[in-house]
Amino acid sequence: MSRSRLLVVGILVSVTACEGFKEAMTAHVDVAAKAGSQELSVQHLADMMGKSQVPIRKEVAQNIAEVWVNYQLLALAAANDDSLNDPDVVDDAMWSVYTQERTRKWYDKVSANFVSDTSNLEGKFNEGALLAARHILFPVPAGQEATGSDSVRKKAEAVLARATSANFAALAKQYGSDGTKDQGGDLGLFPKGAMVPEFENAVRALKPGEIGPLVKTQFGYHIIRRSTYGEVKDQFSKQYEAIGKRAAESTYVTNVENGGKVELKPTVPKLVKEIAADPEQHRKDKTVVATYKGGELTAGRLVKWIGGFPQPDQVRMQLQQAPDSVLQMFVKSVVRNELFLLQADSVKIQLDTAEVNNIRRAFESLVTNSWAGLGVAPTALADSARTKDEKARLAASRVDSYVDRLIQQQERFVEIPAPLSTALHLKYEGKVNDAGLDRAVQAALKIRSAADSARSAAQPKSTVPIPSAPATPGAQDTTKK
Repeated sequence: MSRSRLLVVGILVSVTACEGFKEAMTAHVDVAAKAGSQELSVQHLADMMGKSQVPIRKEVAQNIAEVWVNYQLLALAAANDDSLNDPDVVDDAMWSVYTQERTRKWYDKVSANFVSDTSNLEGKFNEGALLAARHILFPVPAGQEATGSDSVRKKAEAVLARATSANFAALAKQYGSDGTKDQGGDLGLFPKGAMVPEFENAVRALKPGEIGPLVKTQFGYHIIRRSTYGEVKDQFSKQYEAIGKRAAESTYVTNVENGGKVELKPTVPKLVKEIAADPEQHRKDKTVVATYKGGELTAGRLVKWIGGFPQPDQVRMQLQQAPDSVLQMFVKSVVRNELFLLQADSVKIQLDTAEVNNIRRAFESLVTNSWAGLGVAPTALADSARTKDEKARLAASRVDSYVDRLIQQQERFVEIPAPLSTALHLKYEGKVNDAGLDRAVQAALKIRSAADSARSAAQPKSTVPIPSAPATPGAQDTTKK
């Protein structure tokens, strides 16, 4: 969902809006948001918040205003019978999807060369490249570490004396106490560091097929048998091969990053937070955030990347609150994606006609589903209105009513996905007035306070006498003269 705010008059110059639109917003100080010719007044927004149960905070007001803008722009498109199917608009809006598909195709091609050394797998298993074991756990009851430990240890030792490779699984099912009990104590394969040190060291001290002495960990006493290669060879082969491929992938990515010669600008933390707070203001911003061999990451490009992440609104919120070090890591990860795209370009990775058409059809579904959810589909408007102006008024009215009911929790929320929001803002004008939000919040607080006072006054008074608070020792009694 696009987050678009209009800054105060002193910094109102916006490269994404026409002069007439900016003048209209500055002239209407009682406007919280505008979408096309429709306005969300400060008073209407204040009434919605003050007379509902939503928290009265600036960020909540902004979310409501931005939802309203997206809904109204979608309604305007419906009134114009505009399915937003201009290929240039769709391709721009679905940029992140195209990027993901190209990167996936590139990775599939590159990763085909990621191979793992699968020679002498049994030797690698015996050396502990991956460990495998079964165990029988005898936990010490909580609070009885001092008094109960000895009895638990003796019970475990008695079972250990009977344990063999042949009966180990049966004993685990009989005496085991953790989630592996029903699997005969089988822990499967696990890498270095997956188990507590005492347990892992005990497994490594055993030869495959051996049962070791009793081992005590924070979980209790363990009888351990190290599995043989023959018992786990199929799983070991698959996991070891996967580990090898991940290692090859990691090496490849590191080489790409090192070869990219990435350099971040000193203003990265400040700029990223500004972008996260108001992406629309920076959509065409050519300020350089970072450079790398073969290109540069601009603020506008970063806006597109953020919009392409799953749940971009949450990403933006987290970025605004993140420390500088995290913001720098985030930008580096985005630059890494840029480097991957350069790699895809170098091997001429493109989407074919069928893939492009599938993506465009997916966008069409976003439009039609959102129209249907809000009840503003062109066919639904045509039933009650004839001219374009009549349809626009009807669609706007339906959105206003829908948002009112939504804030009262009488409607389900219709999400406008980021690509659709991008397309709407590419085709139509929509802005949120930051100063108007401040005024709406203040007005909503007064409305909520008045409503709370009215409810309190309407409560029937108790017929049971309420004792007064005890007097403070030494306080002067003012009821007597």
